[in-house]
Amino acid sequence: MVGAGIVAAHLKAAGANVSILTIVGEDALGEFAKLQLDAWGISAHVIVDKERPTVNKNAIVVDDYRLLKVDVVDNRSISDLHLKSICDYLSLSKADAVVFSDFRHGIFNKNTIQALTGAIPKGSFKVADSQVASRWGNILEFTGFDLITPNEREARFSLGDQDSGIRSLVAQIYYESKCKVLILKLGSKGIITCTNEDASTLDSYFVMDSFVENIIDPVGAGDALLAYSTLAMKRTGNPVIASILGNLAAACECEYDGNHPVLPKDLLRKIDLIEEESNFGDSQL
Repeated sequence: MVGAGIVAAHLKAAGANVSILTIVGEDALGEFAKLQLDAWGISAHVIVDKERPTVNKNAIVVDDYRLLKVDVVDNRSISDLHLKSICDYLSLSKADAVVFSDFRHGIFNKNTIQALTGAIPKGSFKVADSQVASRWGNILEFTGFDLITPNEREARFSLGDQDSGIRSLVAQIYYESKCKVLILKLGSKGIITCTNEDASTLDSYFVMDSFVENIIDPVGAGDALLAYSTLAMKRTGNPVIASILGNLAAACECEYDGNHPVLPKDLLRKIDLIEEESNFGDSQL
């Protein structure tokens, strides 16, 4: 499973109690999605829309090369009735954190985001991620969130800026989104985290290399980072801890073939390996 479902699965695997609110079509794939969420132990409030298919994404792989993607999607905006249903359900939630995992297949757009954001209960930790590598979307439509985790391409697209350096890009995204913490994903180069719009000061941001040892399949790394950084921020309030754990989870996902929930034991194994390779605690310098 991909999309918001796998984000929910990562959160569940990490130990959170998770509820997902989503829309599927009246088809076999919609039933499969509900069964899979149930198998993962995720509470699901699923709206069935008879007018659209369940999102179905396929990759054709030959000798480890991804040659072609074939997606079945309907990116039209959801109906006003379904939007109201989602907002009503969301407004009654008692969740400690609310994560908007945006793939731009109808739920999130410029006509719905304001209403959806307004329905988040006061006091909930607000997180947004806009994973729209092959579609339209804008992370800056999610304003005033506690944590956002776009990648570099999405950040540049939202600003219409293909030339600025990373520090300048980070500062502008941070300022315009009015977020509290920004983790910008840089692919194989790792991440940069910003907690202050003045990126000219050393204490406003920090850079972290990727922890990937043996990359097999990078698909889904952003989902894992989103889940673990969200839980770490909610638990500790520390963006350094959140960035490290999110980056570790992303690295673990890259070393799987396919998109699978990352378990805490996977992170612990990765931490042990890093400590071993760096001779952490070795007094012989």
